[in-house]
This record gives sequence, structure tokens and C-alpha cells, in this order.
Amino acid sequence: MPESYKMYLGGEWVDRKSKITVVNPYDNSVVGQVAAASKEDYTRAIEIAQKTFAVTRDLPSYKREETCRRVAEGLEKNFDRLAEMMSRELGKALKDSRGEVTRAIGVFKVAGEEAKRIGGEIMDLDWAAGAEQRMGLIRRFPRGVIAGISPFNFPLNLVAHKIAPAIASGNTIVLKPASKTPILALMLAELIDRTDHPKGAVSVLPGSAQNASPLLEDPRVKLITFTGSSEVGWWIKSHSGTKQVVLELGGNAGVAIADDADLDFATTRLLLGAFAVAGQSCISVQRIYAHEKVYDEFLAMFRAKVGKLKVGDPLDPATDVGTMVDEQAAAATLETIEAAVKGGAKILIGGRGKGVMLEPTVLTDVEASMDVCAREAFAPLAVVFRYKTFEEVVDEINNSVYGLQAGIFTNRMKDVFYAFKHIECGGVVVNDIPTYRADHQPYGGMKHSGLGREGVRYAIEDMTEVKILSMNLK
Repeated sequence: MPESYKMYLGGEWVDRKSKITVVNPYDNSVVGQVAAASKEDYTRAIEIAQKTFAVTRDLPSYKREETCRRVAEGLEKNFDRLAEMMSRELGKALKDSRGEVTRAIGVFKVAGEEAKRIGGEIMDLDWAAGAEQRMGLIRRFPRGVIAGISPFNFPLNLVAHKIAPAIASGNTIVLKPASKTPILALMLAELIDRTDHPKGAVSVLPGSAQNASPLLEDPRVKLITFTGSSEVGWWIKSHSGTKQVVLELGGNAGVAIADDADLDFATTRLLLGAFAVAGQSCISVQRIYAHEKVYDEFLAMFRAKVGKLKVGDPLDPATDVGTMVDEQAAAATLETIEAAVKGGAKILIGGRGKGVMLEPTVLTDVEASMDVCAREAFAPLAVVFRYKTFEEVVDEINNSVYGLQAGIFTNRMKDVFYAFKHIECGGVVVNDIPTYRADHQPYGGMKHSGLGREGVRYAIEDMTEVKILSMNLK
């Protein structure tokens, strides 16, 4: 019998007759039955979170640090169990699942440190005559109830990026995990429940988007932090009234391979950038631009390495590429590839799939307007172009409605700083893939890729408000 999971509502484990069935995409086995929250459940969780905020807002920093540290320790003790569940729940290759658990541990450790660093500053206000004895004390204060909405592709780490900063900053949070992957979020809730953190400060409620509408509508929610598709994210912003909104959305990350790049290193890293998590990452490499002097050599080397990737059972430690999230996503990707080929694109390698499995695919001779290039693939799919000048490739990387992260492989410092200044995105990664992310860095995008920044310290800034105590000492 598949295991049954209750929701975590206001510090209590609550069951419901309505269930979400979680299915392993690799073999269609039922992983678990999860209690599905109603609108009333979300409203109740918000009510409890609002009352509990009276406690969390006054928690000393050492208490908030202690909670984060104990959660990190719990993640470490349950490392293998969490990684295996992720591979079953999502179809993510075990090596990628283990990497994600490691990152989530780091997020809570960093949050514990940042809980002690929120602080503030002293500002002299005597900039004009008559204000000689004036000074200001500036501090950040928690906003209150946070609504978190997390996606399926990183079902533990992106949940951690919502919950850990909320705990560290003295806020309360009601989190809706993705319906396809809610179990990891509930397993994290179990670890939080074992700490001394005030009950009611964290709720994890799996449910439908319709039932979760109180997260957008209830005036007691002060900030919404959403990670997911651009279409849904901007819809949320337009329907969230006066609430603060943080959006971490889609992308079709571009990377430039200059003629002085280390091709062996670049092609090896691009395997991870384009095909890890079956390409289901908002900073997955989708557009590759190789300088014309190294284009042919790059293609041959990259094709050979892609051909050695193992696609298969996510629980097999040797598997490099697991499943797509469902058959619909895989079929839609194959249709996009077929449309590109009909338009003149060529398949360098891959291009085939069955069910939820899709071969790592590389296309050439692609038009920039084709969906395989212009839209977010969210699949193990990359396209390769050639370019002549660095200014040209920067313009091509910018030729997108997205602007999350970009990568450049070069050792020319002039070009590095040109890219940093001119590429329209939230982060430029030098001599590595744009898929690289340190969990404490500011992370977010421009254009359709989002609003605000994640990364624990920067999430805390969004989750807190600046207040000044202006003093006349005369």
C-alpha cells in the first residue's frame, strides 16, 4: 500500500478525504496519497500564521538560528531517505537528487547565519543647517505572513529557499508545494515540527491552485514568493492587489564559447548545464553560441560527450538523465523539435523519446524565432549557433524575452566586463555554465524572468521592511 501523508496546518498534522495521488513518472507506481487542502484550510493556516507572528517577530536571533541549524541537521540525518524519495516522486536522477539535498542543507545553514546578521545602520541626519543634533537608527523588521508557492523541479531546495529565510527573519509562512511533488515539502515540515520553533509559524498545504486562492486574496498575507512559469508568475502579480511579490520565473539561458575557451572543460560543464534534471531548470542551458573559429571542433567534442550520457532508471546511481515530469511535457518537447526540423533545423544528436523519457537533444541550423530557441524548453534540449564577434554574441544572448542568467567561456577580461555591463540578466557566470548557482548569492531575473531576488540574504531583504527611528538629540 502506498504511504498516506497528512498536511501540516498551523503546527498540526491534519488529514482530509480529498487526496492528491503522487505517481512515479518512471514506472507509474503510486508513491503516496497526500491530503489535499481546501480554501478553508489555507484561510485557517493564514489566520494561525497571523496570530503566531506576534511570537516569531520577537524571537531573538539565536532562537531563529537554532531552528535553522536543527533543520539542517535533520536533513543531514535523513539524507538518503530524502534523495530516494525525490527520485521516486519526480523521476530525477539519483545523483541530481543527492546534489539537491546537499544544497538544501546549505540553505538552512546559511539561513542560520543570516538570522544573526539582519541588523541595521546608523545614519547621520545633520546634512543641513538646523539638524546638527539629528541622527537615524535604521533597522529591518519582518513583514508578517508570507505566502510561498514552489515548483515541481526542485521539490526540496526551492521549498527551503522559501521557508528558511522566513524562519530566519521572524516571519511566518504558508507554503503551497507543487501538486506533482508535495511529499518532500511535507518531509521537511516533519523536521521543522521537531524543533522548538513556534507551532503555527510554518504550514505546508498541498492543494490545487484554485483552492490556494486565499494566498493571493487574503489581506493578512503581506508578501507572495513564487517560483514557476512566467505565465503563471505574472498572472499572480496582476491578481495580488497591493501585496509585495517576488517572482523567480522562466528562462532560456544563453552561453557563449569564445575562441580562447577551454573546450574540453566547457563541453563537460555543458553536459550538466543542458541535461541535468532532464533540462527541467529555469537556468538550464538552452542556447549555445560557439565562435566560428572553434565551432566545428566544439560540435564534434560536445556531440561525442552527449552520446555517452546514460538515460534511464532515476534510482540507478549510474543514470545521468532521468525522466521528464510527465508524458505531456515530453510529447510537447518532441513536437517542438519536429516543428524545428520541418523549418530547416538539423538534429546533431538525440531527438527521440518514449513516454516520459527523452534523449538529450542538440539542434543546429536553428532560426532564432523558432520555439526551440525563443521559448523556454524546460527539457533536455539545446541549440547551437556560431558567431563572429563578442559584441554580436552579447546581442544574440539578449535577443530573448527572458533574462535570468547567462554564461561566457573566455579569459579576456575586456569581454568579461563587457558582458557584465551589457547582458540583460540577473547573473553572468564566467568560465562556467549559467546553470551555476550558489544558494547564498542574489538570484533572480530581468524582463520576463522575474521580479526581486532569492538567495537567503536577499530573500530576507524582501521579507523585511526598512524602518527608521529619527532622533533629535538636542
